[in-house]
Amino acid sequence: MQEQGPELEIVHLLRATTVELGLHSARFANRNGMHPTDVRALIALMDASRSDEELTAGRLGAALGLNSAGTTALVDRLERAGLVRRVRGARDRRQVVVQVEERAVELGWSFFGPLIGRAVELLRECDEGERAAIRRFLSGVRDAAVEQEQGPATTRE
Repeated sequence: MQEQGPELEIVHLLRATTVELGLHSARFANRNGMHPTDVRALIALMDASRSDEELTAGRLGAALGLNSAGTTALVDRLERAGLVRRVRGARDRRQVVVQVEERAVELGWSFFGPLIGRAVELLRECDEGERAAIRRFLSGVRDAAVEQEQGPATTRE
C-alpha cells in the first residue's frame, strides 16, 4: 500500500468532490425527469456552444459513448422536452446539428448556478499562479482519465 502523503490527500479530496458533483448532477436529472446521460449531453452541447463548435448527433453520440440508436433516442427525448433542437449547420447547411434551447440553459442555471457562483468566489480568492496550478492539475487529471480509457495517443487540450 502506498504511503498517505499530501498528494494522495488531494487525490482523495478530488475523488470526494467528483462523487459529490456526480450526486448533485443526479439530483438535477431526477428532479427534471432526465436520465444522467441527458445531463451529460446538455453539458457537452453547452460546452460546444461556448467554443463556437457545432455538434451533429453523431459527434454528440461519440462524445457520450452512445451508438446511433441510443443517440437518436437521446436527442428525440431532449427535443420533446424542449431542451434541444435540430437545425441546419451554419458552416455546412447539409449537416443537421443539435443546439441547446435557452430553456435548458435557464434550467441548468437555476439548479447549478449557486454552486458555480460559489466555485467562482473560491477561485477569485486565489492569485493567478494558484489558478494556473489548479488549471494545470485538473487538466492533467482529465487527460490522464482520457488516456487510460482511450490510450496515450488521444488527449484533449
